[in-house]
Amino acid sequence: MAIATRTLTVADPAGAPQRPSRLHHRHGATWWFFAIGKTIVGLAFVLAALFPLAWMVVAGFKSKTEVIQTPFQFFPEVWRWQNYAQILGDPSFLRTMAWTFFGAVLFTVLSLAVNSLAAYAFARLEFRFKRTIWVIVITTMFIPGMTILLTSFIVVTRLSMLDTLAVLVIPGAASAAMIFFIRQFYLNIPASLEEAAMLDGCGRFAIFLRLFLPLSKPPFVVMGITAFLAYWNSYVWPIMTITTPERFVIQQYLATFRSERSSELGLLMAGSVLAAAPVMILFLIFQRQIIGNIKMAGLK
Repeated sequence: MAIATRTLTVADPAGAPQRPSRLHHRHGATWWFFAIGKTIVGLAFVLAALFPLAWMVVAGFKSKTEVIQTPFQFFPEVWRWQNYAQILGDPSFLRTMAWTFFGAVLFTVLSLAVNSLAAYAFARLEFRFKRTIWVIVITTMFIPGMTILLTSFIVVTRLSMLDTLAVLVIPGAASAAMIFFIRQFYLNIPASLEEAAMLDGCGRFAIFLRLFLPLSKPPFVVMGITAFLAYWNSYVWPIMTITTPERFVIQQYLATFRSERSSELGLLMAGSVLAAAPVMILFLIFQRQIIGNIKMAGLK
């Protein structure tokens, strides 16, 4: 006959399997309590994050007065599908969406090209005053963009860039944060690969194109999406530099729509949902790469 301990097991005279102790049951109950608690908290955060988006989508089906009516009513009394049909049938809205998408793609490509070349130079090349220039570049990360709006506006005015696509694309193409991010990735590429390419007769630019550029997909995905979102969501700089309605970006168009047709809030919500759709689709396409890069950065 086994001798039972007070805290761990209770012996069975017939030699049957021992029952779990009270301490084991207590630990199991505690684990389930925390697991359920974390699940509830996580669901609460998810619902809080998705509620504004869900409300905006539903508000696109409401009438002019239902959007801001009191008391608050989440679902409309009558679902008005014509709001989305009407905004999609507006040529100015479609033109603005296409114009903004073209500018965002151009801005993303230019940003990746400029910043990846600068990152390669700071990561692999040796030149005079390299450390001093690097300190100056990094320092610009701590300067708020709002503090240089006026000086930037004066510069683009003197360069005759106002009311052009160039004024939206060129000034913000170079980014210290993007250079820093890509540079850190390039520093982790083994130098032996670069030496082997040099032995094969490749120059610096050929090494960048044939070696570093094909390996740059992870940082390019993250930084490319960041640049695309920055352009797509820009508002303050466009309203300062763009005055022709045909060159409005989507956020500028929605703000003008809100001021000129303030009573058609259901239509405005429908347009806002459609304006957010490309961003959400972009994230859904690259979400696996984004999450993978975040995990990789956490491990490093």
